[in-house]
Amino acid sequence: MDTLRWYRSFAEVEARGNSEVYEEWGNGVSEDPAVLALIDRLPEPRRQPNLIFGASRHLGAPVAPYASFRRWLRENWSAVEQLARIRTTQTNEAGRAAVLLPVLGLLKGPLSLIEVGASAGLCLYPDRYSYLYDGEKYLHPVDGPSTVLLECATTGSPPIPERVPDVVYRAGIDLNPLDVRDTDDMRWLESLVWPEQDNRRQRLRDAAALARVDPPHLVRGDLTAAVADLVRRAPQNTTVVVYHSAVLNYLTLTAREEFAETVRALPCHWIANEGLGVLPEVDTKLTASPHARRGKFVVSLDGTPRGLAGGHGQSLDWLDQTRTAPAG
Repeated sequence: MDTLRWYRSFAEVEARGNSEVYEEWGNGVSEDPAVLALIDRLPEPRRQPNLIFGASRHLGAPVAPYASFRRWLRENWSAVEQLARIRTTQTNEAGRAAVLLPVLGLLKGPLSLIEVGASAGLCLYPDRYSYLYDGEKYLHPVDGPSTVLLECATTGSPPIPERVPDVVYRAGIDLNPLDVRDTDDMRWLESLVWPEQDNRRQRLRDAAALARVDPPHLVRGDLTAAVADLVRRAPQNTTVVVYHSAVLNYLTLTAREEFAETVRALPCHWIANEGLGVLPEVDTKLTASPHARRGKFVVSLDGTPRGLAGGHGQSLDWLDQTRTAPAG
């Protein structure tokens, strides 16, 4: 992707309405040939706005107007470039569990959860978070309210379950798993939270504290190569669910197709929560208008779209009113 258009699109589609700072930085970079030339020294996957901005803030960049950020970035580019080459945008947004929960509720338990692109594994605990839908419907874990409350606004009457899923097995795959017990790994995840989003930053801390009590089982490896083994290791007589959020966009189209082909052949359900254009065969089944889709993720179950979600789990527009559970 052309770097100029990438940053302009990031500002106009992703950051607008979510982060004034990142909207200004994205637009600023898109109009700044000198900074674009620096970023273009990186391999294309390493040029992404979230990575460059997150790496900059991790190293002390001021949360300030673009002119100040630009001065800092040019003075510290060598360190930013080095960090961007070894780190990845492993945003671990526990809030996305709120848009996955209605889909998980369609499946017969008990569940075995396998997350690909799991980062630190914070989305592997949907049964241990509390939820608040539309400011009125609460859902808590079986042992009472959680220290992590996920709020989500909905349209289309999603089938919010009466209880959290019964999860008996959870595992994750990542090229570079992060450890909830490692201070620098957690500080990196905090750097990836957008500047004004203090509630997301606190939620990350709370979710990590919860996960440290029972750290997730994470496997280092390629998601396509490693997923079959984890599916086979899942306990018998459970419904196995392979899922991911904002992961496949980092793969080439060929790699996405290989992963989709692999997971479809496995004895499991498949939940994807990905941006428009990432899974074209899913997008072609959408009936929502282009305006309704703008800036949203597509939540799908076994290749069928079920909802349009806010990127951080803050909203869910349900597209399929069917409440019949697929065969477990």
